[in-house]
Amino acid sequence: MNAPWSPSRTGTMREPFTAFVCDDMTADSLRPVAVELGWAADKINKGGLRNAVQTLSVSASPQILFVDLSESGDPLNDINALAEVCEPGTVVIAAGQVNDVRLFRDLVASGIQDYLLKPFSPDQLRDAFANAQAVFNAPRNSEAASERPHMMAAVIGARGGAGASTIATSVAWMMGDRASRSTALLDLDVHFGTGALALDLEPGRGLTDAIENPSRIDGLFIERAMVKANDKLAILSAEAPINQPMLTDGAAFYQLQEEMRTAFETTVIDLPRGMLVQHPHLMQDVQVTVIVTELTLASARDVIRILSWLKSNAPQSQVVVVANRVPTTGPSEITRKDFEASIERKVDYVIPADAKVVTQAAKLGKTVAEAGKGTKVGTALGELVDRLASAGDEGATAPEDSKKASNQSLLGKLGGFKMPGKAKAKAA
Repeated sequence: MNAPWSPSRTGTMREPFTAFVCDDMTADSLRPVAVELGWAADKINKGGLRNAVQTLSVSASPQILFVDLSESGDPLNDINALAEVCEPGTVVIAAGQVNDVRLFRDLVASGIQDYLLKPFSPDQLRDAFANAQAVFNAPRNSEAASERPHMMAAVIGARGGAGASTIATSVAWMMGDRASRSTALLDLDVHFGTGALALDLEPGRGLTDAIENPSRIDGLFIERAMVKANDKLAILSAEAPINQPMLTDGAAFYQLQEEMRTAFETTVIDLPRGMLVQHPHLMQDVQVTVIVTELTLASARDVIRILSWLKSNAPQSQVVVVANRVPTTGPSEITRKDFEASIERKVDYVIPADAKVVTQAAKLGKTVAEAGKGTKVGTALGELVDRLASAGDEGATAPEDSKKASNQSLLGKLGGFKMPGKAKAKAA
């Protein structure tokens, strides 16, 4: 909850779960699920929201708080009263009998994690609690973290199927594992993105929620919405229903970039090439653009077009051309020499085709970079990541005033979980 920080509570041991319900039926529904998750059944209390406010005003907040709004005459005001007594980082799940989408949106905007309509099923409870627990897996780093400047890279496929998403997830993973940089992976293929799938994760609703309500995006939203892959990597992805158009002017994407800049040392954007046409402003702060291509005639044509677009619309961005899935035996459609002659520049990195590594990565739910350690594929990806990391380190030449300025997420400002980041120097 977005609550005032109370220094006197910082050393108090917090319970993993507490509930305040209004009736026996709700308590009976909660009890077996709570026990199944290893929580104490006696932490389910009667009294609903009013008892929750009274109790938490004199005791430490739990990590996950379930509160019943059934007896509340003004849920929004009552939730705000609850926020006044909750410690930062408490994840609140509310339940009630009012089936109103406006109420749901207002409650979520006020800081709760979810709202369940009574009566609810055990599976609904399990899903809500699983999402709440995922919040505590969001990256939380100490203020003493590295002072390296932020680096933002975009990975774009010259053609569909070139392997840009595979490269993006591998680069993001290696940025944490090899370069030890806290990294955010932003997968902007809202309907068919594979970033979370490649990391064997559930994508969650964070990205679709951001598109539907950009005003919610802040540091707290980032901490709750991003799914943690490991200590150094978190992802924001989606699998929106294909019968649900996601109409946006791109403001949500740009705001997500801004918040990630303050929370992570690196942002890797898996950027569908169509986004260049629809939302060109997404490239204005990208330091390195990785164009992933295959050695084909159609790819050569589109690399030429993308290079021209970048020269006009993102001149600040270094461009790296990566030839992916290059056959190690037998000819490709176009030789590397002819491809380079066509695009009038060198191919920076060549990643060989290796079906065995790709298959192993899919079976294990790992990135190709992780599954292919020690192979030619892994070596090539490592060289690419070293190039990107060095580009990020070059940002240390920014003005001293900018290097000293840093932003924290909302929870960080409150004194709770902190995510260090660097504020990018703005051109005058």
